[in-house]
Amino acid sequence: MGDRRRRDRVCVAITGASGAAYGLRLVEVLLTAGTQVYLILSDAARVVCREELGLELPPSAADVTGFLNARFGVERDLLSVYAQNDWFAPMASGSNAPRAMVVCPCSGGTLSAIAHGLSENLIERAADVMLKEGLKLILVPRESPVSTIHLENMLTLARMGVRILPASPGFYQRPQKVEDLVDFIVARILDQLGVPNRIGQRWGD
Repeated sequence: MGDRRRRDRVCVAITGASGAAYGLRLVEVLLTAGTQVYLILSDAARVVCREELGLELPPSAADVTGFLNARFGVERDLLSVYAQNDWFAPMASGSNAPRAMVVCPCSGGTLSAIAHGLSENLIERAADVMLKEGLKLILVPRESPVSTIHLENMLTLARMGVRILPASPGFYQRPQKVEDLVDFIVARILDQLGVPNRIGQRWGD
């Protein structure tokens, strides 16, 4: 029963790193594919959404759910949004964890917290649950340049089976707009999640 419940559920966490467009586009494509999405927004992510995208998200998680459903034009029961301090969210416990989690974008602070087993907010706790349950965890760091601390934290997590997928888009597809670069990374994340997609051009096509 537990495996069936997890099968089509993915948690997406958006932190305060630059690149909120990656996370929101990932949520949009997952919902369009019929995947149930648990979205965690950090307080800093709200600031980045406003500064980078001109997107003023409603204050309550429930209102953000309705806002994004309308924005993406998807079924109302597929998306659930949670604040970073909502300890009653399903992904806070291994008894109700989704099949995968993506932190996109992943700030250096969140990377460090996950690598060292901290659980001071829901994003960190959910990632800790994925690690302890042996479930798929994908981190999309966007820092540049990276310090020795960042690299060591990435190596620590990679050795635990975490997929580190930096937001470093390719250019062989000859992107014409920013959205093409965003889709390049989102397509790579979807591949890691096993979600079929045709966004962006693949090498050799």
